[in-house]
Amino acid sequence: RYYREVLPGEIVKISRHGVQTLDVVRRPERDPSAFCIFEYVYFARPDSIFEGQMVYSVRRRCGQQLAIEAPVEADLVSTVPESATPAALGYAQKCGLPYVEVLCKNRYEGRTFIQPNMRLRQLGVAKKFGVLSDNFKGKRVVIIDDSIVRGNTISPIIKLLRESGAKEVHIRVASPPIRFPCYMGINIPTKEELIANRPEFHDLANYIGADSVVYLSVEGLVSSVQESIKASQENSLKTQKSLTGKIGHCTACLTGDYPVELEW
Repeated sequence: RYYREVLPGEIVKISRHGVQTLDVVRRPERDPSAFCIFEYVYFARPDSIFEGQMVYSVRRRCGQQLAIEAPVEADLVSTVPESATPAALGYAQKCGLPYVEVLCKNRYEGRTFIQPNMRLRQLGVAKKFGVLSDNFKGKRVVIIDDSIVRGNTISPIIKLLRESGAKEVHIRVASPPIRFPCYMGINIPTKEELIANRPEFHDLANYIGADSVVYLSVEGLVSSVQESIKASQENSLKTQKSLTGKIGHCTACLTGDYPVELEW
């Protein structure tokens, strides 16, 4: 049974007598909390509840915002399953296009994002997806992805779709470009590994074989995340300024604005 969220820095004791807060480690005064915004984008399960809202709903809003920022003439909308599915449904709903599955995911293959080297990630992609060619042959397809980190996954997917009969493949990404390393424990060790920092990014559509590529803006992501956060929460954001990166969410991997001062 869902009871409530554990607050940032909170130590909770759960016993037969109930739930008791033992202590809360506070952040410095006027220093807002910095919840990882990439949890909403990719890491969290869609049924997770953070800050009083369901991750699935946030991802769907990201897709709707992406449709506003980056519409395209196409026949159908689909997704790179599964974490991008809510965003794809939101995009399709906002654009008035049908949502159709074009990829079949191998449930027994792990996440390629966290594989330790590029070769293993590329092999993982090859085993990870099959195509549902009857659903898109001869059609213009919009593929919604949750993020493009290194660019190893999306390129072979586009090639697979084209070889299976897609007329056009447009990529829309439901998060901004990831440009900076995360020093909070996520496997993004160097700037050089990130496709957004490489020369190929300036002509990314041609590099990955797509007809077009557009990312969600940082402002669009932040507004989608914050839209339904309850003002009455105990860790309320209502007194914080609505400035990107200063509103209770860490956007360091997108903006380079880290929530703590880095020490080398």
